[in-house]
Amino acid sequence: MAIKDEIQATIDTNDVVLFMKGTPDFPQCGFSGRVVQILNALGVSYEPVDCLASDEIRQGIKEFSDWPTIPQLYIKGEFIGGCDIVREMSQSGELAAHLADKGIACKQPAKA
Repeated sequence: MAIKDEIQATIDTNDVVLFMKGTPDFPQCGFSGRVVQILNALGVSYEPVDCLASDEIRQGIKEFSDWPTIPQLYIKGEFIGGCDIVREMSQSGELAAHLADKGIACKQPAKA
């Protein structure tokens, strides 16, 4: 199976997918760790993909999304973005609203 097909299959079969460096328990970069913290704070269940485990995946996901950096977050097949975008969406409440709109269970952030 070509790496692009493998990536597409992972995105198609999981509501939320995080392509990251390392694992949720041991992120290997601060940006991946930050997105894990955001998803965990929202109580979202997601499929982590360790891009450091395979050069093919690490390069393939960048070409797949046409996005140069990792982590990359996908929700219901839609590419959301990397750490900065996820952080901004989280702070504004947009991320929780987007997840809820897509029918994905998550904790709603407390209103400031």
